[in-house]
Amino acid sequence: MNKKSEFDSCAENYRQKQLHDEILAKVGEYYQRFHKTQEYKKGDRISYAGRIYNEEEMLNLTDAALEFWLTQGRYTDTFEAGLAEYIGTAHASLTNSGSSANLLAFMALTAEELGERRIRRGDEVITVAAGFPTTVAPIVQYGAVPVFVDVTVPDYNINSETLEKAVSDKTKAVFLAHTLGNPFDIQKIKGLCEKYHLWLIEDNCDALGSEYFWNGEWKKTGTAGNLATCSFYPPHHITMGEGGAVCTDNPVLHKLVRSFRDWGRDCWCRSGMDDTCKHRYTQQFGELPLGYDHKYVYSHFGYNLKATDLQAAIGCAQLKKLPGFIKARREHWTFLRNELEDISDRIILPMEREGTRPSWFGFLMTVKGDAGFSRNDLAEYLESENIQTRFLFAGNLLKHPCFDGMRRRKEGFRIAGSLEHTDRIMEQSLWVGVYPGMTTQMLTFMAEKIKAFCRTGR
Repeated sequence: MNKKSEFDSCAENYRQKQLHDEILAKVGEYYQRFHKTQEYKKGDRISYAGRIYNEEEMLNLTDAALEFWLTQGRYTDTFEAGLAEYIGTAHASLTNSGSSANLLAFMALTAEELGERRIRRGDEVITVAAGFPTTVAPIVQYGAVPVFVDVTVPDYNINSETLEKAVSDKTKAVFLAHTLGNPFDIQKIKGLCEKYHLWLIEDNCDALGSEYFWNGEWKKTGTAGNLATCSFYPPHHITMGEGGAVCTDNPVLHKLVRSFRDWGRDCWCRSGMDDTCKHRYTQQFGELPLGYDHKYVYSHFGYNLKATDLQAAIGCAQLKKLPGFIKARREHWTFLRNELEDISDRIILPMEREGTRPSWFGFLMTVKGDAGFSRNDLAEYLESENIQTRFLFAGNLLKHPCFDGMRRRKEGFRIAGSLEHTDRIMEQSLWVGVYPGMTTQMLTFMAEKIKAFCRTGR
């Protein structure tokens, strides 16, 4: 390169950086003028959840857009490494949603590489009906059999005392969520899984940052199971708009998750990269000719469930804020718990399990049978006061139309014992938010309205 062309190249690079920085400066200004959170005024809608962000997320997103790589790239690498380090696992794989993360975690356990421990069609997976459907959907869709165990109130997690009775010679795994951030009984469940050589998948989508005490130290949920999943949908602890992740310490499971996520291919090369293993044309796979391009060898019937680098760019900024988000969630939950103590004769208040530090997703309440009003009465009143409410997801998933045919045929699932408390939750429970965007004024208003209705029934 001659001196003139070298000078022109440097000048062009300088101008590019100058334009880049000007655009980012304008984005920062745009956030301050049009996106900055407005102060709450009495009577404003109090949502159960919401996105909490500042200019950093918008700057990262713009930076990724200007780079225009779009698919997984440098921001994805940074986010996956940061998430794995935060949770305390060796690996994290970014996906396009928490539901996809659940699908990938389950499908990884069906791979032939796992030998006799793999989940086959007809094998059983223990779970609960009082939760979100995408914990159960992969089991049903694959042709395995979900085995439903009841939960407890006010813990709202699986009844670990009756869990062992659900185990049969067909049981291969346990797939459970930490309900609204409250960790399930990890000590007993992990012990039972080890006793019967069962896989454990933690649905950690509502519990990012929750902790449990194990062998003399505090550990994050997501480290107890063989696999764990996260969700970054807007109501969750951090957001990318859409997004999720699968975390594991097991290198074999990590490789399987990546393969199922990335079309089922055998190759580990990232999009846009070739021959990182230096054996692209030297290997034998299946009945393919020797040296068939490793980039196009498929070891599993997979999907394309990757996220984009634009999403990961937002996640990198969000991950920095996560400790503050969790602190706020815990403080808000504790505020409501203390404020509502004097109506515990009308509603059952939530409780955290001993030896845990939940990263709360919401504040869950169950209306007592003799309260003088119903759950729906309370929900309709709060909504009329601009306080958003939610039921505990499916309540009892078995009662939903998606199970109509299976219930009619009496096949494809099993119930271990009764689902008495699951039905109780379906009929009598609701929750309100504790997300970081809430203020003391908002929390006080919510508590006052809940107490006023519970005392008068109107």
